[in-house]
Amino acid sequence: MRSMSVVRAVIGNPNPGGRTTTVGETVAGAVAELIGAESTETIELAEVAPHLFEWGNEEVKALTETVASSAVNVFACPTYKASYTGLLKAFLDNYGNDGLAGTMAVPVMVGAAPLHALAPEVHLRPLLVELGASVPTRGLFVLDTELDSLDDTVEAWADGAAVLRRLAG
Repeated sequence: MRSMSVVRAVIGNPNPGGRTTTVGETVAGAVAELIGAESTETIELAEVAPHLFEWGNEEVKALTETVASSAVNVFACPTYKASYTGLLKAFLDNYGNDGLAGTMAVPVMVGAAPLHALAPEVHLRPLLVELGASVPTRGLFVLDTELDSLDDTVEAWADGAAVLRRLAG
């Protein structure tokens, strides 16, 4: 059984340390609290971006193994062209169809326009499910205008994601 002691935030933003990182880390913290995890860890895919197309790259391989061995991963990225970023897709392309089997995934996207609010559900969730991850909660879409009240936005989402607590127990 996979340890629930760490929740990982996998950040698919080419700009490391930006707003998407803040959102991903905040959601990972909320999930960790829900499931009683001891800590969170952030994986900035921008740090390995130059190596994503070097098949067999050891650094990328180590990251894919870390994510695949995690019980819970928060996949966070900005909304780009109404979908997820190429950076996140290039990373996830390193997995086979069931490469994330046995993991729980939380899709999270950040965007500027409410018309993209379904992007985590319509685009990111199916990709994670195709890779074998279980996605037991609704995805979260955070508007740029909600960043000043991010804790409240994530808390409201977490109230509806209480199923994670039951799944972890």
